[in-house]
Amino acid sequence: MAGRARGGHCTLADRPFIRHIAAMTDSAPPRHVYLVDGSGFIFRAFHALPPMTRPDGTPVNAVYGFVAMLMKLLAETDADHIAVIFDAKRENFRNAIYPEYKAHRPPPPDELIPQFALIHEAVEAFNLPSIRMEGYEADDLIATYTKQAVAAGADVTVVSSDKDLMQLVSDKVIMFDAMKNREIDAAGVIEKFGLGPDKVVDIQALAGDSSDNVPGVPGIGVKTAAQLIEEYGDLDTLLARAEEIKQPKRRQNLVENAELARISRELVRLKDDVPVEHALDSFDKRMPDHDTLIAFLQAQGFKSVIARVEAAHLADGGAPSAGSAAASPPPPGKSAYELVQDEKALAAWIAEATAEGAVAVDTETTSLDAMAAELVGVSLCVEPGRACYVPLGHKGGAGQGALDFGDGEGKDAADAPKQVKLKKALALLKPMLEDPGTLKIGQNIKYDALVLSKYGIDVGPVDDTMLLSYVLDGGLHGHGMDELAELHLGHTTIKYKDVAGTGKAQVTFDHVKLDKAVDYAAEDADVTLRLHRVFKPRLLAESMVSVYETIERPLIPVLAGMECAGVRVDPKALKALSRDFTQRMAGYEDEIHKLAGEDFNIGSPRQLGEILFDKLGLDGGRKGKTGAYATGADVLEDLAAQGHDLPARVLDWRQLAKLKSTYSDTLVEQINPETGRVHTSFMMAGASTGRLASTDPNLQNIPVRTEEGRKIRRAFVAGKGNKLVSLDYSQIELRIVAHVAGIDALRDAFRDGHDIHALTASQVFGVPIKGMDPMVRRKAKAINFGIIYGISPFGLARQLGIAQKEAKAYIE
Repeated sequence: MAGRARGGHCTLADRPFIRHIAAMTDSAPPRHVYLVDGSGFIFRAFHALPPMTRPDGTPVNAVYGFVAMLMKLLAETDADHIAVIFDAKRENFRNAIYPEYKAHRPPPPDELIPQFALIHEAVEAFNLPSIRMEGYEADDLIATYTKQAVAAGADVTVVSSDKDLMQLVSDKVIMFDAMKNREIDAAGVIEKFGLGPDKVVDIQALAGDSSDNVPGVPGIGVKTAAQLIEEYGDLDTLLARAEEIKQPKRRQNLVENAELARISRELVRLKDDVPVEHALDSFDKRMPDHDTLIAFLQAQGFKSVIARVEAAHLADGGAPSAGSAAASPPPPGKSAYELVQDEKALAAWIAEATAEGAVAVDTETTSLDAMAAELVGVSLCVEPGRACYVPLGHKGGAGQGALDFGDGEGKDAADAPKQVKLKKALALLKPMLEDPGTLKIGQNIKYDALVLSKYGIDVGPVDDTMLLSYVLDGGLHGHGMDELAELHLGHTTIKYKDVAGTGKAQVTFDHVKLDKAVDYAAEDADVTLRLHRVFKPRLLAESMVSVYETIERPLIPVLAGMECAGVRVDPKALKALSRDFTQRMAGYEDEIHKLAGEDFNIGSPRQLGEILFDKLGLDGGRKGKTGAYATGADVLEDLAAQGHDLPARVLDWRQLAKLKSTYSDTLVEQINPETGRVHTSFMMAGASTGRLASTDPNLQNIPVRTEEGRKIRRAFVAGKGNKLVSLDYSQIELRIVAHVAGIDALRDAFRDGHDIHALTASQVFGVPIKGMDPMVRRKAKAINFGIIYGISPFGLARQLGIAQKEAKAYIE
C-alpha cells in the first residue's frame, strides 16, 4: 500500500475533473479500482443540504450534493476503474434468513423519493457504471467486485464509511470516508472495533446492529464482543465454550442466544460471490459526453456546476455546447448591471429574489464603522450575471447638493441624481430582507446586517461567503472578496479607489457618480453569489457542514448584537488617566535627559540609539539596514538587566506612552456620541486558530499584567443596575489536546488539579512549583500554546529570547 496515490487535497479549481478523466488508458487491466457506495452517499447528501428544487419544483438537494461529491472524487482519484454501486429493492436474501432484517426502517422522506432516479441519471450523465442487482445489497456487490479486483492484482478503494464494509479491508483494500476526507485502513478498523478486519463479522454477530435490526446477543456491545473474540479466537469457539464464561448473565445470554448469534453472522457477512451482471473490466474510466452532461445539469438547474464544467471543457479546447451561452453566465464585470431608480423596478427585483428563495445582498455606506455608517445604497443579485444597484443616498457631486435623510424622505438638491426615497425603499426591502424563506447571502454580512439594523431591518436568515471560505480553507489564504474572486473565479474586482479616488481626493461613496457606482456595487453582489455557489457544495463534500452550521453561522447575529450593544467606559476616568500618564511621562523625560546629559526625542529610535551606543558607549549596539541602531524592547530589556538606568527609564516611558496613545486617549475618542459606549468590531475570519479578533478598538487586548494596565480596565464600567461578569475557560486548548491526543500525563495533571503551565515550567526549567517566579511560568505557557499552534524553534526562541537550540530542546 505504501506510496499508492489515493487522491489528495487538490480542489476542482486545481484539477478539473474532466481533464483528469481524459488522462486515462483505454481498457487497460485494472490497477486501482474505485467502488463508490452510492446509496450511502444519497442519504448523507440529503440530510446535509437544505431543501432545493429545480425549475419544475422537483426536490434536488440530494442530487446536488451527490453531484458535488462525485465531481470531487473524480477530480482527486488516480483510479483507472470506477463504478457507483446502489441498493436495489429493500428485500433481499437476508430477509429469507431473518424476516425482521431492516423491517423497522421507515420509508424514505417524500422529498427524497423522486431524487433516486435523478441520481442514477447523474451517474450515467458522468458516463460511470451505475450498478444494482435485485436480491442483493450494494455491500454484497462491492464485496464481490473487491474480491475480483484483488484477484486481478488491483488495489481497491471502497468509498464509504459504512462499518459493514470494514470486513473487506486488507493490505490491498482500504476505505475512504469522503465526508471526512480520511482513509480507513486496518488500523482504522481496529480503532472502530477493537480488532482487525478479519474479526469484524464475529464482533458484529455478537453485538448486533440496531440500525439494520440485526439481533446479536442481548447485553453484549462492540467492546465486550471484541474482548470475547480476542479471548476465544472466533465466534464458533466462543459459543462452543460459552459455559466457561464466568459472568452468569453473560453466560446465560450466550447459551440461550447462540443460534441468534449465528443468524446475525449470516446477516452481517457480505456475500462476495454474487453472480454479477457487469464485468469488472467494464468499469474502466471513460470521459463523459459533454453535451449529455450539460443537458442533465441544465434540467436540474445546477448553474454553478454547469459553469465549472463548461470552463474545464473550454480550457481543454472544447467547443461551447448547445445553449451553453444561456446556461453559463458571463464573467463578473462583463454583465449589464441594472441601476434601479424607481419603486416599480425595485419591487420587481424584490419579487424575483423572494421567488428565487436566495439573494446576494451588499450595502454601500459612508464608513467602515457599521455603527457610524450611513446607508448609501443596496445591491442585489439573484443569479450570476444579473445584479442591480439601488442608490439611496447619493449626492450630486463631491461636496455638492448634500441631502438630509433624517426624515426618511430626503430633500432633493438641484443636481442630486434620481433615486428611490430612502424611507420608501426600506419599506419595500424590509419584508424580503426579513423573510425566513429567503436566504440572504453576503460577504461579511455581519456588517451589512448591523448597518440595516439601524434602519429597523432585522436581516435573516443569512449565509456568509467570507465565513464559508474561512471554514473550508482556514489559514491557507485571506478571505476578503478581492482575493477570493481572484482565487476561485479568476476575476479581478473593481477596487474602491477606482471609483472613489485616492489620498486627499478620495470621496465617500455617497459622492460617487452613479455610472461608476452601479458597476462597483452590483459586482460585489454578483461575485458574492458566485462564490456562494462555489463554497456551499464544498461544505458537504469536505465534511464541514456541522462546523459552519452549528458554530460559525449562528455566531453572526450574536456578534452583531454584541457590537451593537457595545460596552460602557467612563470618559472621566480615562481622561484622568491620560493626565496622570502625561505628568509621569514628563517626569521620566526629565530623568532620561539628565541621564543622557542632553535633551533628545525619546520617541525617535535613531536618536535614542545614538545616545545609548555612541554617546554612552553601551555594549550590544546593532545597526540595521537603515544605519540606525536597534532599540526594540528586547534590546532595552537586556541593557536594563545589565543595570543601566537610562534604558530602564525609557521602557517605563514607552509603557505609559503606549497606554496613553492606544487606550486612555483613543478610547475616549471612540465613544459613540449617540450611545455613549464603545463599539468594537469582531473579526470572525481573522485568526487562523479559529479565535475571534477584535478591532477598532481591540477590546481583547486591554492590559492586565501591570498596575497601570489594570487602571485602564477599571475604566470599563457597567450601566446602572448591571454588573460586569468575567468568565474564562481554564486552559481549554490543552484540555482538548489531552483528550484528543490521548496524552496520559496531561490527563493526569488536569485530573489531579495541577497548574499545567507551572508543571511544564517545573519539568522544563528544573524549578519547584512552589514559589515559582511568574515569568518562568509565563515562558512555560508560551511553550505549551506555541506547540499546540505549531510554533517553530525559531519562533519560540524569538518569543522567549533564547537560543534556537534551547527552544528546540524545550519543544522536544
